Amino acid sequence: MAQKPIQGEKKVFMTGNEVCAWAALAAKADIMYGYPITPQNEIMHYWTRLAPKFGKKFLQTEDEISAGFTTLGGVLGGKKAFSATAGPGNTLFQEPMSMAEMMRIPSVVIIQQRGGPSTATVIYSQQEVTMTTFGGNGEGFRVVYSTSSHQELFDYTIKAFNTAWKYRFPTFVLGDGYQAKMRESLTIYDPEERGIELVDPEPILGKEGMPGVDRPVTHVRNTYNTEDELYNVVMELARDFEKAAPEIVEYQEFNCEDAEVVIIAHGVVTRAAQAAMEQLRKEGIKVGHFRPVTLRPFPVEEMRAAVKNAKKILVVESSYGQFTKQVKEYLYGMTTELDTLLRPGVGITSDEIVKQIKG
Repeated sequence: MAQKPIQGEKKVFMTGNEVCAWAALAAKADIMYGYPITPQNEIMHYWTRLAPKFGKKFLQTEDEISAGFTTLGGVLGGKKAFSATAGPGNTLFQEPMSMAEMMRIPSVVIIQQRGGPSTATVIYSQQEVTMTTFGGNGEGFRVVYSTSSHQELFDYTIKAFNTAWKYRFPTFVLGDGYQAKMRESLTIYDPEERGIELVDPEPILGKEGMPGVDRPVTHVRNTYNTEDELYNVVMELARDFEKAAPEIVEYQEFNCEDAEVVIIAHGVVTRAAQAAMEQLRKEGIKVGHFRPVTLRPFPVEEMRAAVKNAKKILVVESSYGQFTKQVKEYLYGMTTELDTLLRPGVGITSDEIVKQIKG
């Protein structure tokens, strides 16, 4: 019996990219396909160091489009495959991930956001929200977990594999350059020892037996000949996605019951939002915080309930309104005053949020 990558629980201090590699091992991933791009490079580096020790594999492709399609090829062949990318690489990944949506190919991609547009900076941003949630020429039938810490990078990378293989939608772990590069303490663990049942992969194509004789025929398509045919397929995807959404959606809510101001933020910015909330609460200002963990599907009803008694909403993000657009759409019909703190490609501090609220 092969040795487990993680035995028991261990308190560790490492970068977010190293965390992702360990989490993929803990989730029993078989192979990573990838192409280098900062700030996700070290996920590949750590994986290639660790993988051979546990019988895992890695293939570096010629670009991100190839990385995406080879990942899907591995999955079609029955492997628990994954990849990671950032920025312009995420742009190129949208073509294969759009195909994964149409063909219901479970896939996991870790995104460490960097500044944009184009090459921009390799440091940090939240400017890949729209692309990751609704990228590709489709309807955004995908799952996106927005993480805020190294512990969440570990937890949600493991969960992403289960979500992808259970519901058969492409699943993204949306981190960022700060989480990728900084070091932080966390607990890594073997998920099965915690009672988390890992979904096993199975071949989609090339299964044993004779199709139509001793097993069902497998027929996967991403091209259709008529409008009506496509319409029926897309509507079936929509029904399946909406049915699964209540089981997938996750969020956090802090002191919203009596809050006069509710801060809405996601990802690493939730740290600043929580710190600002705590500081203002000590000063007697009733502030709450709502954080969607899943940006797709979005916790719409939960957010609307959290802000229903507020006099003001403040949306905070390291982008020029990508997250705000979603929030406004999901709050449609509500008349609560909405303010924004938009810092595209720049980190946000609790002091800046406090200043914005105090006016």
